[in-house]
Amino acid sequence: MGFVKEFKEFAVKGNVMDLAVGVIIGGAFGKIIDSVVNDLIMPLVSGIIGTPDFSNIYYVLKGTVPEGAALKDARAVEGAVIFAYGNFITVLISFLLLALVVFFLVKGINQLKKKEDAAPAAPAGPSQEQLLAEIRDLLKK
Repeated sequence: MGFVKEFKEFAVKGNVMDLAVGVIIGGAFGKIIDSVVNDLIMPLVSGIIGTPDFSNIYYVLKGTVPEGAALKDARAVEGAVIFAYGNFITVLISFLLLALVVFFLVKGINQLKKKEDAAPAAPAGPSQEQLLAEIRDLLKK
């Protein structure tokens, strides 16, 4: 019974809930980045390189694969060993874009924190010596 209570306390702590929200939003954000890479950037890169589908660029290390077969079909060939560097490059570009966006996001948050920290502090009250001097003067009257 103590284990269940302990687990419940752990699971509802703020940090765990924040992490859960972060993972959910991160998953959705990852899909957005994948779409940007696959639907916007890779067609541009493919247009420059001249390959219609950049993620289907591969090299056959072992086995016989029909000429011009898609990566999925090449991997389906029994005994074939495929070096899928085009797919790797696509995933690498996706990662770099995601890292860049997160970098700018963290940088923006840090700048906002600096602005909050740089906000003028409330004017300081009289010092301890000034207060004591005022009390002394009041007592003299």
